[in-house]
Order: sequence, then C-alpha cells, then structure tokens
Amino acid sequence: AMAKAVQRVFAQQGLPDAYIKGDEGSGAVVVGLRYGQGWLVRKHAEAAKVYWQGPSVGFDFGANASKAFILVYNLGNSDRLFQKFPGVEGSYYFVAGIGVNYLRANNITLAPMRTGVGLRAGVNAGYLTFTRNATVNPF
Repeated sequence: AMAKAVQRVFAQQGLPDAYIKGDEGSGAVVVGLRYGQGWLVRKHAEAAKVYWQGPSVGFDFGANASKAFILVYNLGNSDRLFQKFPGVEGSYYFVAGIGVNYLRANNITLAPMRTGVGLRAGVNAGYLTFTRNATVNPF
C-alpha cells in the first residue's frame, strides 16, 4: 500500500527535494490536534530535527499513532519549511491504515504519507506548523 502511495505522488509531483521521516499522534472529536517529530533529510545537507503540530476542525472522530513520511517539493532553503501549511484531509483507520494528502504554502508542496494504528474516521480542514523546537501550542 505504501509503495503505491509513493508511486502515485511521484507520478503527480515528480521526485522530491527532501523528505521528513518521523512519528506523530493525533486525535479528534470534531476539533482535532496533531503533533509530530522527525528528521528533515536532504541530499547534500546534514539531517535536521523538525517538529510539527496543528489544529483541525471537521467531521472527524478518533485517535491514531502513525509513522509519517513527508515528501517535500520546491523547498529551496531549509528555513522555508518553518511556516504554516494549510490543507484538507480525509482519513479512515480501523486498527491500521494509510493516508496521503497535499499541503501547500508559498510554492512549497508537502505530501504527508502516514501509516498508523488506531480508530479514526472523518474529513477535516486544518494546518500544520513546522518548527525547530517542540511546542505544545498547536497554533
């Protein structure tokens, strides 16, 4: 399933400039929160620790823990990652599942792919904010 998701993103977006490999947890009862941490990996640069968090709102219920693999397009300077990326997401996890969506801001495209466990179903709109340091503030 993950290989097909990667192939689909490559067919639509091409090869990425970078990727983020990490872990995240999220939960929602109409209003949701997501927190994650991982490593930004670039071809000619040292891996950098990154964190992400964000709120969401929608018809969305449940909780899940995921391995996150985020393809990054048109990044340029790594500092450009540290901003808000809005998006819409649909997910359905019953014990295990995979989800892919696109987030875009300032000509940068992120393609988060998540494989996770939990019980989660719904559609939501929200954003992710990427930071250099961990924070509990999702805004």
